[in-house]
Amino acid sequence: MNLDQAMRERRSIRGFSDRPVPRALLEEIVALANRAPSSMNTQPWRLHVLTGAPLERVRKGNTERMLAGVPPSREIGDYAAYEGAHRKRQIEIAVQLFEDMGIERHDAEKRQDWVMRGFRQFDAPVSVVVCFDRSLLGNTIAHFDAGAMTFGLVLAAWARGLGAVINGQGIMQSPVVREVANIPEDEVILTCVALGWPDEAFAANAVVSRRRPVEEFTRFIGFEG
Repeated sequence: MNLDQAMRERRSIRGFSDRPVPRALLEEIVALANRAPSSMNTQPWRLHVLTGAPLERVRKGNTERMLAGVPPSREIGDYAAYEGAHRKRQIEIAVQLFEDMGIERHDAEKRQDWVMRGFRQFDAPVSVVVCFDRSLLGNTIAHFDAGAMTFGLVLAAWARGLGAVINGQGIMQSPVVREVANIPEDEVILTCVALGWPDEAFAANAVVSRRRPVEEFTRFIGFEG
């Protein structure tokens, strides 16, 4: 699969088979993602790749805390509520997913189950916890750099037949993740990536998010004449 194909065809995968992902394949994917650009080659990212029993403990801890009403605890500034066009696009993808999954507006039980899937990291066999150096917490460029690496990780996985979804819900109870993964105090937890072999029978995996035309968000300046 070439780069253009991977970028055009990639989708967020939210349903996985229980087929294990070999460590050697994960190391290959991480090595490629590590080629991402970063400000002055600072490479601020740190990764913790969980599977098996440790990942199950994270799922259990996240779920128990959320169901008990424990407020989310993230280590970076939380995003504000989306408004305007951003909120419209957020609702649009939710509608697409719920329609494909057969989740009706009034079905509170299925909607709750969908939300909890996110806290369980979508039951993926692998979770990649993305961190960066705490000394750069106030440096927004480090967030940008870690994002570039994360996209590279997702693309490299997709090109090898693996699916992934960048999943902020999976680290919303960050104390659980930090304790289970024994993440050093000099690192800040940014997000995680749920990763594994896609379950082809899982309806939401077929959803393709709609994208704006280029002219809606891009200006070309100085090209006339």
